[in-house]
Amino acid sequence: MKPELEKVHAVFLTETEEQLVSLEQELLALESCPGSESLRAVFRTVHTLKGGMAVMGYSAAVELAHTLEELLTRLEAGVLVLHSGLGTLLLQSVDALRELVGLRPVTEPDLRLPASDVHSLLASTAAASRPVTSASGVGAAELHGGGEASCELPETPPARERTLRVGLDRLDRMLDLTGEIAIARGRLTAMLSQAHRYTPQQLLEAHREADGLYLDLQELVMKVRMVPIGRTFQTFTRTVRDLCLTTSKRARLEVCGQDVEVDTTVAELIRDPLTHLVRNAMDHGLETPEVREAQGKDPTGTLALRAFHEAGSIVIQVAEDGAGLDRARILRRARERGMVGPDEELEDDALFRLIFEPGFSTAERVTELSGRGVGMDVVERNVELLRGTISVDTTPGKGTTFSLRLPLTLSIIEGFSVGMGEETYVIPLEHVVECLELPPGEGRPGRTGVFNLRGEPMPYLRLREHFSLGGEPPSRESIVVIGHGRGRAGLAVDSLLGQGQTVIKPLGKPCQGLPGLAGSTLLGDGRVALILDVPALLQQALKVTPPSAVA
Repeated sequence: MKPELEKVHAVFLTETEEQLVSLEQELLALESCPGSESLRAVFRTVHTLKGGMAVMGYSAAVELAHTLEELLTRLEAGVLVLHSGLGTLLLQSVDALRELVGLRPVTEPDLRLPASDVHSLLASTAAASRPVTSASGVGAAELHGGGEASCELPETPPARERTLRVGLDRLDRMLDLTGEIAIARGRLTAMLSQAHRYTPQQLLEAHREADGLYLDLQELVMKVRMVPIGRTFQTFTRTVRDLCLTTSKRARLEVCGQDVEVDTTVAELIRDPLTHLVRNAMDHGLETPEVREAQGKDPTGTLALRAFHEAGSIVIQVAEDGAGLDRARILRRARERGMVGPDEELEDDALFRLIFEPGFSTAERVTELSGRGVGMDVVERNVELLRGTISVDTTPGKGTTFSLRLPLTLSIIEGFSVGMGEETYVIPLEHVVECLELPPGEGRPGRTGVFNLRGEPMPYLRLREHFSLGGEPPSRESIVVIGHGRGRAGLAVDSLLGQGQTVIKPLGKPCQGLPGLAGSTLLGDGRVALILDVPALLQQALKVTPPSAVA
């Protein structure tokens, strides 16, 4: 693709993604409440999409959109009646359009059809004088069958440009602050060049004025990055609908806290963990209508997505009113895998944490949705990468709630700096419990060890050895006690440098994938400091002592 067209193409992909999200929501609204106004809204969006795709040369997508318009025309004329099977086919067409323009589908692979199959079904349905499917659905063989797409696509499109809508009032305020900072900076520079004419207090006051303006600008930039979490929740309306058809269960989706704002990066990266949790809730949590009725429950279960602010963090919950976690089954499976001793008993919190272990599953059989023991461990790891935590609360017969506690922003953190020889490392302050000197005689050589912390054994990890820095440790080392979830351990370091605000930068390619590193930052003197991945380091440290010995 020619360079001059790449920017145009990036804008096209961004706008097309927004239009496809709107189309999906309009189709869901049409299915739940059929009417001419809802249908006209779908028509308008499809027509707009077709025009943009034609301009960019996506001929296969244009043909599919044209066929979709023909089918919508038959719906408008009353020749076709909208039912769940036809609704599924219309939603499959949104997935097909995403595929044809090179966008990432939002539906799970086992619920998608190749674009060519979708086009064929649309064409045959539009050409018929009556629906070609039964009122109960299109049928598993038709909607979930295989087949390879044979669509001709233009050249591989560039990566879609990440964009964010920002109000003009905020941009105007940012521009004003930039101007004020430039004035304050010029004034400070002039005062420093003639420092003999000013008292130290006057110079400090000028610096504080410029610093205050900078902090105002920083706060505004952080607010600009905040987006409503409702945009992320919105996509799960389709997910729950499709899973109801797949599992033969009934569920209503309740959403609370759509207007709660979170950093745009958090909103993007939390989508996959939430997808795993929603699928798990539908497969393992909610019972079938027959079972629910036998238990005196509403045959239609409730799956809730909630978001709220709490203590400087955002809490996102996935809750359902199903059977609740089966304690006996989890304990039995844990004993079968050797995770728990034959006679060992665990408290509920510790037992239920086992569902996040890699490969752990209580499913009796493997299904399209679950049973392979992957998913929940991925959820926990992805949440940890966002510097968050996940907890589970369950009541037998009443349901289960997964709570994800996440930072409001991933760009700036309060960090605690430690020194290792000539290098500086930063620990997120939220994970720092306390600091103390490593007691004499307990700092034996080696990468790991255990020391006595007020009568309790505490494992520690020596960062110098972990990162292979070389050199001799000082005569007296310090310990930074870190905590994440219920686990605690120590990090042995050369020196404690104190806390401060840290701007997070991504790791360069040479450092990506290295255990124990989560990012980097620039220090005041221009040097680079590495930010530590506390959950990964904690896991390494806890290997040296049994869980029962750890606070």
